[in-house]
Amino acid sequence: MNEGHRHTPTSEKPLAGWRVLVPRGGPWGDGVAASLRQRGAVPVIAPLINFAPTNDQATLEQALADLAGGQFDWLTLTSATTVDVLYAYRAEIPASTKVAAVGETTAAAMQAVGYHVDLVPDRDNSAQGMAEQMIALETEPRKVLTLRSEIAKPVLTRLLIEAGHHVRSVVAYRTVGVPVTEKIATDVHSGRINAILVTSGSVAEQVVEQFPEIPASTVIAAIGPRTAKDAKRAGLNVDVIAETQTVDSLIDAVARFTVTPESENTE
Repeated sequence: MNEGHRHTPTSEKPLAGWRVLVPRGGPWGDGVAASLRQRGAVPVIAPLINFAPTNDQATLEQALADLAGGQFDWLTLTSATTVDVLYAYRAEIPASTKVAAVGETTAAAMQAVGYHVDLVPDRDNSAQGMAEQMIALETEPRKVLTLRSEIAKPVLTRLLIEAGHHVRSVVAYRTVGVPVTEKIATDVHSGRINAILVTSGSVAEQVVEQFPEIPASTVIAAIGPRTAKDAKRAGLNVDVIAETQTVDSLIDAVARFTVTPESENTE
């Protein structure tokens, strides 16, 4: 058992004494850190991924100019990283343009930087789930801007086009890994980090790449079933899966995991 698990949790501070790695920075990371502190944990913000400029910035800039000009009925976002891009470009989203976010992580990232969100899929937090809900809502052809990563499969674009909508699909960024400091790498390998939050498949890949030896006592927590599936595919053993794709649900799931009787946590 690692030292970090020898804490005295209370109902108000269920994560007292825990050090939790937060894999994204910015306003989203700050919000997660605040939620962790409220539960007694020590957040360790260590961004594992960032975005690099798209290889076709002119196309992106034109799309954002058209967005600001009110040319689209809908804007769709399938990752929180896209929000970082919008924020970096100081993109303007008119009130007349509805915004669909693939899940609560993306929606929370949007709201953290002051953008509105009109639709988050009720059940299936995926591009397909979002497409199905939008298609059910919009029976008339609409103009849609889909912003995506370089590696994303254009599932959303294809489904919306098949349903008769006018879609402009634009690559907004490339995902790149961000190397952690030597101290954080050492803290993970030594077990000083008690839990690692995994918020996307890209984050999971970086966890595997940057932390090749994670102690069995370290809790790996995925923000939802889809992320858990991606994490397992990347080679991570997932201990905790949030019931809903929200930060609070993820942290609550970790907190529930910590109340395992001490005698059962001694391996």
